[in-house]
Amino acid sequence: MTKQGMKPIHPGQILKEMYLEPLNLNQADAATNLGVARKTLSMLLNGHQGVSAEMALRLSKAFNTTPELWLNMQRNYDLWNAGQRVKLSQIKEFRKYRNISSRTPLSHT
Repeated sequence: MTKQGMKPIHPGQILKEMYLEPLNLNQADAATNLGVARKTLSMLLNGHQGVSAEMALRLSKAFNTTPELWLNMQRNYDLWNAGQRVKLSQIKEFRKYRNISSRTPLSHT
């Protein structure tokens, strides 16, 4: 992972600016419709919490999108941030087996 490129926008900010605000939805009404606590939604909108698989399902239903849209946004955000913190330069690649098909499968007896 390279440390180049622009930082992705947190999915909560996208939810707020591209979905809630254009529909004039407040947090309380959105949270009620999504079936989550207002605090849960607030934490997502303010970038203090990520999009879980469950939340992705809820958001996809409410806004006629796919769960993958929300999970991909979260994954991109998380990977970019991890790439800023994790030092990969000292990690060596494990050597691969030359002929993996000639190996005997492990027995589970």
